[in-house]
Parts: sequence; structure tokens; C-alpha cells
Amino acid sequence: MTVYVTQENPRMDILSARKYGELAPLTSPQEQIHLSPGRVVAHIKRRLHQFNDDDWLLPMGDPAIIGVAFAVAADMNNGRINLLKWDKFERTYYPVKIQVRGGIDNLQPDEDTFHGNN
Repeated sequence: MTVYVTQENPRMDILSARKYGELAPLTSPQEQIHLSPGRVVAHIKRRLHQFNDDDWLLPMGDPAIIGVAFAVAADMNNGRINLLKWDKFERTYYPVKIQVRGGIDNLQPDEDTFHGNN
């Protein structure tokens, strides 16, 4: 299991995400996607080439890099992405599993949706 950190940030403490797997940054803090988008996308594709249902994305940093990482991870894993979402009030990561391929019939309703909690 690996937690792919979309963009490393040495000022952020993300060590608690290790309970989901080994931390592996996809890009450095200095990475600028607008300067060389092709190179950055190719680098992310190489890093995520074995992304599977046991792996997680931890979105941090440049929103464009986060978007590329999500697109690549979904492509590598048949539209399935596991995401770690930080909750600043609870100060913990919540696991979120997302399916981005398939039609509306493939969506499973969330239990909270039926109870008006959403």
C-alpha cells in the first residue's frame, strides 16, 4: 500500500497518513506544471503506473498537479481512486473511495443521502 502525495510540502506534517501506506511524493515542492506540462504529466504517469485499489492519493499543493494525478490514477485503476481527505476540525484523514467511470446506474447511493444528512 502506498500513499501518493501529489506535491510534497516540507512545512506540512502528514505523517499520520502513514497508517494507509508508505508515503511517496509525486512531485517536489518547487514543481511548476505551467513551465513544462508534458514533463510533469509523464513523470506522474511513471510514478502511478501501478496505482491500484490498495493505494491512496493525498491531494496537496498545486491544483493542476492534483488534477493530473487524479486523472492518471483513475486511468491506471479503471476509474477507481482512493483519496485521503483531511478534516481540519477532527485533525485526521478520512478515506474516500471514488468511482469516476460508468454511468449513473453504477453509482451506489450514500446512506446519508437517504436520511437527509447530505
